[in-house]
Amino acid sequence: MLDKNGFIPLYYQIQRALMEKIHSGELLEGDLLASEEELARSYQVSRMTARQALHGLKTRGYALSQKGRGTFVTKPKLEKNIMHLRGFTEDMKQRGMQPSSQLLEQTVVTAGEDLADSLTIGLGSDVMKLRRLRLADGIPMALEDSFIPLRPFPGLERINFAKQSLYYVLRENYGVRVAWADEIIEALPATREESDLLTIPKRASVLSISRIIMTTEQTPIEVACSRYRGDRYRALIRIPTTTIE
Repeated sequence: MLDKNGFIPLYYQIQRALMEKIHSGELLEGDLLASEEELARSYQVSRMTARQALHGLKTRGYALSQKGRGTFVTKPKLEKNIMHLRGFTEDMKQRGMQPSSQLLEQTVVTAGEDLADSLTIGLGSDVMKLRRLRLADGIPMALEDSFIPLRPFPGLERINFAKQSLYYVLRENYGVRVAWADEIIEALPATREESDLLTIPKRASVLSISRIIMTTEQTPIEVACSRYRGDRYRALIRIPTTTIE
């Protein structure tokens, strides 16, 4: 029941009631929400008020409208803080989610000109290539390609990275201390393979982050590219105070 004599706007009361149903599990991801007309009739409010309630849910990431089909329950996007360098495993654990990986490829390749230049290693040097599908609570979240030079890390190629965190192994087994990274962020359409692996529609948007990881000794140790689901992630950047003129 709505409090029509109180100070809380009616649309917000409806929005809060719907969010409570989502949090309690009464409404699940993918469920069809009531239409504006149905909400207006159910709560005895105008369609404008019902429209505002649905708009509030969509703005907060809890609903998504599909033309001709209606409005569906969704999960809010995870914010990828690009000013904080953190591996996928640690990031998901910090969010209270269970990380896992599906190892798609772990091979030793020779460095071509671009890769050798990025890693400051000799042309033709041995490099471990990792291709992993990263999951959280069993849901595909990102597709990640990593290239790591093998000369500084003997035996790295024999470790099963379906079960191990790359950064944990580099830190604990090889004493690596990561200092910073150069990253390039793009919004790109998913390839057919990415769509299949990430279980998203063909040509759906992905958040692509290409990076070079540097150690405290200013040595590059990884060249990587991660493709995050556009329906699950958005980039977040905190800008320090500067003089604005």
